[in-house]
Amino acid sequence: MEQTFGDKLKQARTIRGLKQSELAKQLGVTNTTISNWEKNVSKPDLDMLSYICGILSVKASYFLSPILPDDEISIPEFEIVKKYRLLDDSGKKHINYELERELNRTTQAKEAADTIEQLQQQLTQHAIPSRFFAYYGKIAAAGTSVEFSDITAGVRAYPENDLNKNADYVIGVSGRSMEPEYSNGDIVYVQKTDHIDTGDIGIFQKGNNIYIKKVGENELISLNPNYPSLTDEGDRIIVLGKVLGKAEEI
Repeated sequence: MEQTFGDKLKQARTIRGLKQSELAKQLGVTNTTISNWEKNVSKPDLDMLSYICGILSVKASYFLSPILPDDEISIPEFEIVKKYRLLDDSGKKHINYELERELNRTTQAKEAADTIEQLQQQLTQHAIPSRFFAYYGKIAAAGTSVEFSDITAGVRAYPENDLNKNADYVIGVSGRSMEPEYSNGDIVYVQKTDHIDTGDIGIFQKGNNIYIKKVGENELISLNPNYPSLTDEGDRIIVLGKVLGKAEEI
């Protein structure tokens, strides 16, 4: 028979060697409140549950499974659940979309990182002077913007050299706004950073779109004069990395 919340509370309290009155005193509630919880007449809210878990040295999932069966779920995660429940349908839809997008990005990045680690191990064993990089498709817009959600990560190998020794990943260029320096189809080395100096070329995110541009005083500049600059009107511009140079043909 599946244990109730009250059963689990009584069991955890007993293991800790606490009487109902002692637990009630530590929580600042009455003995009757503890008794009602253990009889399943009522239940504590999530805020009170976090205090109970702290006193009894158990995880929140001990009480909440099988509703949330992952026994590694933490109190901060349940705080997020509590906030989520207060959102309206529009808010929940937005959060669900962002979670799905971030999950896909994280999964792709981890798969690429795992593959790189395996290849680097093989590389070390065979003493081949090459480096492996996560490759994020032809998505750095140099003309037409590209949806961030379209990113797919792969892995590419390039000869190790001074140009790519500080690079974290490679990304493909889409469009012609950065000609003559970078053309459609080029692949560039990128170093992860959240700051780029004026005059440097970087990878940027605005909304769900990714761009390759040169940093100006108050704008991101297209090297090709036939294409407009990019400003922070509307969505905020986020720096994703600094372009170190063009990757060699392989």
